[in-house]
Parts: sequence; C-alpha cells; structure tokens
Amino acid sequence: LNFSNRPVRTRMPGGVGGERSGKLAAPIPILRSKATMSALLNAPQREAIRYLDGPCLVLAGAGSGKTRVITHKIAHLINECGISPANIAAITFTNKAAKEMQERVAHIMGGRVPGGLTVCTFHALGVRIIRQEAKHCGLKPQFSILDASDTVQIVSDVAGDNDKGIARQMQWQISSWKNAMITPEEAAQLADNEIASVAARLYKEYERTLRAYQAVDFDDLIS
Repeated sequence: LNFSNRPVRTRMPGGVGGERSGKLAAPIPILRSKATMSALLNAPQREAIRYLDGPCLVLAGAGSGKTRVITHKIAHLINECGISPANIAAITFTNKAAKEMQERVAHIMGGRVPGGLTVCTFHALGVRIIRQEAKHCGLKPQFSILDASDTVQIVSDVAGDNDKGIARQMQWQISSWKNAMITPEEAAQLADNEIASVAARLYKEYERTLRAYQAVDFDDLIS
C-alpha cells in the first residue's frame, strides 16, 4: 500500500473479543507471533496495524477494537519492525484511557510496558515537553500547573473585580486566544469592541502574572 501523503482510512466492521465501553470482557492473549496476531484480529484491523507508509486514519464505532489496534500496532512496531519504544507515542484524552492502554500494552508485551514508550494524555505529554524545555520557556523545571479555579481567580485579581461571572467570561476569551496561538499583542490588535479590548489588556497582565508565579495553565500544555 502506498498512498503517498494521503491518510489510509480503514473501517472495522465489528469488535473482537467482546470489547464494550472501554472494558475488557476477556483477557487479551499475549502477542507472540504474526500468526497469533492473525488469529486475534480481523482483516481491516491487521491492515491498519501493518500499514507503515504514511498516516492511517481508522474509522470505527464504540467497541469495535480501536484500542486493540493501537496496542497491537505498538507491539508490531517493536517486535516485527525493530522500532525503538522511545520513538513511539500513543496519546489519548483521559488518564483512565491512558492507564488502560498501558495495561494492554504490558499484557501484549509479556507483562511490562517497554522502557521508553510514551503512553499518556495530551496534557501529560505537554507537561513532559515543557519540563524538558523549561529554560527555553522562561520557566524553572518545577513550575506550577494552575487549574480552572486558579486561572479565574488570577483574572479576577488582575481585573480588580470580584465578579466571578465576568472573570470567567474574560478567562474564556483568553483561553480561546491561547488555543488559537494568538499573543496578547495580537489580541489587542484584533479586538473590535470594548469588551475584547478589556480582555486583551487582562490577557497581557494575566500572562505576566503566570510568569511571575512560575506557572502555566492547561491551555499552555497543549498550545
């Protein structure tokens, strides 16, 4: 298969081994060989696992074996393709999903997660990268991570207004700008009304406060 830069779309017709709602109905057999993999997976799943020539998009519904494909592909890359675990990353949305994926990989690989393999959430990966590159971000390696209530409080303090409703509104606008990779200076130029202008000024002070606290918010971890 050679689709150049076009992603491969693989549709999986059904679940394998009774997966439903992220729970395992039965133990996952350890992947010992190509023959074992063929017995465990259907044809579209095997195609997705073995494809290596570019991006591969798997379209499948709940309980159809998406996580199984990912974990078996990790094993395939390590065992059959000789790729170092340090060059493989599996990123998901929740800590629960990341933990389950780690457990599945460990089971398939004989009881342990290969050293150097990255299996985590988007935010956890962001934390790892920022800690490694902290000095380039003007931060100490042991920076603080602020949650939603912390950020609203900082916006409220910067604004000099105890109205939490207004602070949340301003924080939402700041978050939107950060996710769009818009700096405080750019936000000030884009502001087309008084509320946006106020939010842009607060944005600049908010960022200055975060750096003074040696802190980042959740938006910084992924943007």
